[in-house]
Amino acid sequence: MRAWKTSRRQLFGVTAGALAAAAGTARSASAEGSIRMFWWGSNDRAERTRKAIQAFEAADPGVSVTSEFAGWDGYWPRLATQIAGDNAPDLLQMDPLYMVEYARRGAIRALDSYRGGALQIDDFGEANLASCSIDGKLFGINNGINAFGTILNASAWRDRGVEPPAFGTTWQQLVEMCRAFKKANKKSGFYAIADGSGRDELFEIWLRGQNKMLYTPDGQLGFEAKDLTGWFEYWAALRADGGCVTPDIQALSKSDAETSPLTTGYAAADYAHSNEFIDFSQLNKAELSLTGIPVNEGNVASNYLKPSQMFSVSAGSRDPETAVKLANFLVNTPSGVQALGVERGIPAAPAMRALILPGLNANEKKTVEFITNLAPYAGKFPPALPKGAGEISTLILRLSQETGFESSTPAQAADQFVREANSILQRR
Repeated sequence: MRAWKTSRRQLFGVTAGALAAAAGTARSASAEGSIRMFWWGSNDRAERTRKAIQAFEAADPGVSVTSEFAGWDGYWPRLATQIAGDNAPDLLQMDPLYMVEYARRGAIRALDSYRGGALQIDDFGEANLASCSIDGKLFGINNGINAFGTILNASAWRDRGVEPPAFGTTWQQLVEMCRAFKKANKKSGFYAIADGSGRDELFEIWLRGQNKMLYTPDGQLGFEAKDLTGWFEYWAALRADGGCVTPDIQALSKSDAETSPLTTGYAAADYAHSNEFIDFSQLNKAELSLTGIPVNEGNVASNYLKPSQMFSVSAGSRDPETAVKLANFLVNTPSGVQALGVERGIPAAPAMRALILPGLNANEKKTVEFITNLAPYAGKFPPALPKGAGEISTLILRLSQETGFESSTPAQAADQFVREANSILQRR
């Protein structure tokens, strides 16, 4: 899936309101022969994307592309405002967390009619196509495969005589490893790991290890309050042991590479999607590693592969054909794919994946190796996220902070979550 810059924890109220006001009326403001593209991400992503756009324009001199980008926290409000103001970009970056909302409110276009023509993605495989579909219709173009993982400074662990987490590490083993780290650590204000209690992506993997799910196929909660209580209690115990960062440190993180406790020097590990490893590596002086999320005894296949992001076409684009051609160029044309690299994730097209592999640097190759090594620990793709998932994602972050600062007990926070989450889901 997966508070990224307010983050993949952004409140969706403004967006939902704007989409409701604009449903069925959004029109791109592109001039003839010109399209607009909008995405979220870092400066590195912007540089890569603009190089790819230049290659697209060179291949089709009759088309020009105006582009803009924002951080995750600013992207969704700005996009919603543009849609409500009849000024939607033609091609936009979409996240699984919000695709249902945009698709069912008519803000983005179904793309099935372009398959086999402007859109050549049949080799992506049914799993990748299904992960970008809502109600049996394709609304997104997978621009990279990723998975949630653990990013860590292995040297910091080994300097303290502790082997770092690895594929197959269990949740209980992680507790013991963090305790050993704490015992050997002499650096004040430095901890084994970030506090993951507010990450719904991490909680989902925890649930899947217990044969439960975050959401059911019909869009209801797939767990009970006692499950979330256990999750909050796990992290409360880890905080009490000094195994993860303190709540005041964690509150500074927006769940992105720049503000991660790993980058800011407070922790030796954090959790993020594998494509974010590129940003983490550029921002950290230490050499970093990428490994799996802890597993449950007897059920290790709790993680899963997913689209890191998708490209979608606004419903009101005046030139959807060109927007689709640009998206296709970025995900399934050598010059486009080579320009983007793996910063958005591993290409879904097998031929494109093989094409770029020899030219990747050491850190980029680590993301490919991670996806390969994850196979024994990856299960089926979960049901599509329901409308309101973005707001619920923010809710678990807020309540995790309340448990961290001990203004709520784990049980109180879990009960409140279930009440508020069910209320959000009933508004659909």
